[in-house]
Amino acid sequence: MAHDQIPRQAGIHPSPRAVLGRLSTGAGRGARITHTEHLPPRPGTHADWPSAIRPEVINAIRAAGIDRPWAHQARTAEHALRGDSVVVATGTASGKSLAYLAPVLSTLLDGSEAPNGRGTTALYLSPTKALAADQRRAVSGLTAPLGTGIRAAVYDGDTPVEEREWVRQYANYVLTNPDMLHRGILPGHPRWSSFLRALRYVVIDECHTYRGVFGSHVAQVLRRLRRVCARYGSSPVFLLASATASDPAVAASRLTGVPVVEITEDGSPRGEVVFALWEPPLTELHGEQGAPVRRTATAESADLLTDLAVQGVRTVTFVRSRRGAELIALIAQERLAEVDRSLPDRIAAYRGGYLPEERRALERALHSGELLGLAATTALELGMDIAGLDAVVVAGYPGTRASLWQQAGRAGRTGEGALAILVARDDPLDTYLVHHPDALFRQPVESTVLDPDNPYVLAPHLCAAAAELPLTEPDLELFGPATEELMPQLEQRKLLRRRATAWHWTRRERAADLTDIRGAGGSPVQVVEAATGRLLGTVDAAAAHTTVHEGAVHLHQGRSYLVRQLDLDDSVALVEEAAPPYSTTARDTTAISILETTTEVPWGDARLCFGSVEVTNQVVSFLRRKLITGEVLGESKLDLPPRTLRTRAVWWTVTDDQLEEARVHPQALGGALHAAEHASIGILPLFATCDRWDIGGVSVPLHPDTLLPTVFVYDGHPGGAGFAERAFHTAARWLAATREAIAACECEAGCPSCIQSPKCGNGNDPLDKKAAIRLLTTLLAGAAEQPPAAE
Repeated sequence: MAHDQIPRQAGIHPSPRAVLGRLSTGAGRGARITHTEHLPPRPGTHADWPSAIRPEVINAIRAAGIDRPWAHQARTAEHALRGDSVVVATGTASGKSLAYLAPVLSTLLDGSEAPNGRGTTALYLSPTKALAADQRRAVSGLTAPLGTGIRAAVYDGDTPVEEREWVRQYANYVLTNPDMLHRGILPGHPRWSSFLRALRYVVIDECHTYRGVFGSHVAQVLRRLRRVCARYGSSPVFLLASATASDPAVAASRLTGVPVVEITEDGSPRGEVVFALWEPPLTELHGEQGAPVRRTATAESADLLTDLAVQGVRTVTFVRSRRGAELIALIAQERLAEVDRSLPDRIAAYRGGYLPEERRALERALHSGELLGLAATTALELGMDIAGLDAVVVAGYPGTRASLWQQAGRAGRTGEGALAILVARDDPLDTYLVHHPDALFRQPVESTVLDPDNPYVLAPHLCAAAAELPLTEPDLELFGPATEELMPQLEQRKLLRRRATAWHWTRRERAADLTDIRGAGGSPVQVVEAATGRLLGTVDAAAAHTTVHEGAVHLHQGRSYLVRQLDLDDSVALVEEAAPPYSTTARDTTAISILETTTEVPWGDARLCFGSVEVTNQVVSFLRRKLITGEVLGESKLDLPPRTLRTRAVWWTVTDDQLEEARVHPQALGGALHAAEHASIGILPLFATCDRWDIGGVSVPLHPDTLLPTVFVYDGHPGGAGFAERAFHTAARWLAATREAIAACECEAGCPSCIQSPKCGNGNDPLDKKAAIRLLTTLLAGAAEQPPAAE
């Protein structure tokens, strides 16, 4: 945002090296740092704003403390004013927001002077409500001197009903999200006709987050937007902002469906960054199958947040799960209370699922400096202007290098030095990364993977488009090559009806309700306090079976609740406040069948395949674990219905001769395959833009469809998300890294750092570490004889 370039207020700015030095003192603390990367400061490169930017806008920017733009900001503005769709993909805090705001505000001012009154409009899309609210604050600060020519307003699920009509009629800069565009604006486009008719720019912020199934949905929503705009005579220019990414123009064009120019040379200055890789120590405890237990990343990160708060270092700790964010904040508050009773109130959790007023209060407290430390999910990762942070702790690798740098970049946003610490979880990928720093610091960030042609994604959007305006033959090209094949299927299912030259939506229900673009698959489950009826928040339908099952511990703003009942029919989880000394983790079982083999390549006698599968999954039990140590206290059975998923998978088979060559005896076969499956799932995010929770796996000593020992890894989304396909194309490197990760682990028989999985439905039994290494060695010997799978 524009504020990224405002010099920080005078105050104490602790040296990141000094802060890390203090954190590493104490018994065994120094040995936990496996690597420290020092990124030197970088000077900035200025340029001049294009002459077409109105002087009032330039003066307003100067009043905010920015005399001249960085070079990439000026180039972005120049392309935007010329009518080119453009993506600016530069580092965190490089002022990307100002790069698109300057031309947008200038054009809106031009339009406000037009004789028709409404003039020009612009639409801003962000992946989170928090980011849209943050942008609204920033725009208000910047445009205050510009008078009434800029009328910016947030339009999302939190916007009061009485304000929505004003936004539709009078706002010329509307800030919203893809969900609201999909469910609200496009289905109701006649009420938005004057806004859409004048639409000049569509800003897509943090566009690298639109990947996988979510990105594929958003790509189709944007095609629907372009079609409706064309109906009203407009053809908006797309302005996209992204964290540093591989091939940003290709990804942006795939997302929007239009040619996009890329700006990747970062002209902004950067302070020194000290980036430490931190591995928690092994404990004396033993987990499943007697495996050694490493101290949890949650406990370690809570300690670091506590120590940083005591030093007065403003910190955000990023956590992968909502429960983890609550737990880290709770532990830090308890420990700080022992040091200084004024400090616990300056630590909080921030996550999705909070009520709107709770989120807004936390955002205000963070901006004001009232909060010293925050444990947050990725809801706070994206672009929010959190000025003045000194340090970021990342509790567990977030799944991609792009996301890691995005989170680390939250600190030092005003040009001073910054400290970033990645705390490894007890997980194959995290363990691999903290001992192979080149995989983080010497590799480019990932390309953004999305597949708008996924039929599970495309079909409901064709229905939604037909409900907005009847679909005609010329429209089909807009939605992609898979459209023509899908239309007869939609007619056969009586979702669409062809009349004369167009297809119509004929059902009474809303077509936009056919799909949840975030892939949640159903109505969110409301979490309700049983005694009072008070709504605490919501949980995505897809996560309900694993997070709010009967007996689950649910954390909300530092309070613990036990789930007494999960009513799937009414989408309600009833909870009561409690203080159990444990957390809960769901366990599931999975079966898989092959529907179609799309591609198959030989690896010696082995076979590497890619195709369509059907997965049947059922949550069967949950574990109770001690809060700090993660030690298993017990397991309870659950009776929940199975779920079926049709998706894409990569799988490999081996023959009896190969098993004999690898000295994998029949009694060790199940354990070898199971261990290889777990480890390969853990390592895959290094090669595909995914998270281990986006993918699943199954290993079978004799699969009924292949009649051979088989290991499957599949996408956890209907129709696939591109992850398994990427695994197929990089299989030799992916499985070689898997073998290396298992072999390099210091444990004797297998542990969570190499072959154990936190979501294994079989209690991590059987597993055979040594047999898995021999099996993968033999498999990869065959792979070396073959050319790589074609991209």
